[in-house]
Amino acid sequence: MTTATSSLVLLFALFTISFPILTQSRVFLSTDANDVIVKTCKQTPFSDFCVSVLRDDPRSSGADVRGLALIMVGVLEAKSKETLSHIKDLAKTGPKQPLSFCADNYKAIITADVPEATEALNTGNYKFAEQGTNDAANDADACEKRFSGSSPLTKMNKFVHDVAAVAAAMARILLTS
Repeated sequence: MTTATSSLVLLFALFTISFPILTQSRVFLSTDANDVIVKTCKQTPFSDFCVSVLRDDPRSSGADVRGLALIMVGVLEAKSKETLSHIKDLAKTGPKQPLSFCADNYKAIITADVPEATEALNTGNYKFAEQGTNDAANDADACEKRFSGSSPLTKMNKFVHDVAAVAAAMARILLTS
């Protein structure tokens, strides 16, 4: 057997032996992170939605409850910006009054509620984090109710509301722990 063949056989043998060990270690770490996510999300009003959103974000794998809440506030901000952009597009052809109202609400979420919640989570003032995220949920609900009949924003308003409600619940967990 040549030296190159011997090296390949040895390398293959080492890989075969170490692969299960590496795989089990990753599963253990992943399960640990999932336990924090699941445990935290079970204490929120939309637990399946919460787990789904957090598992989609790689930053959640090593996060504690405060970190998970910050991730949710980040998702809240991103989805609110996307919704505001959609509102501006709809305003070109849609009903001006409810869309104008909704635009103001989403501007408030982006410029006031999200910064308040983020700062409060970063400084340990969890009551203000809960207040900011509850305000965001209420703003999304108010937008939805402004339409008589069907709203072109129903799915987006629901997503923003649910993310905000989950973030508020996480702030409440931090506040009471």
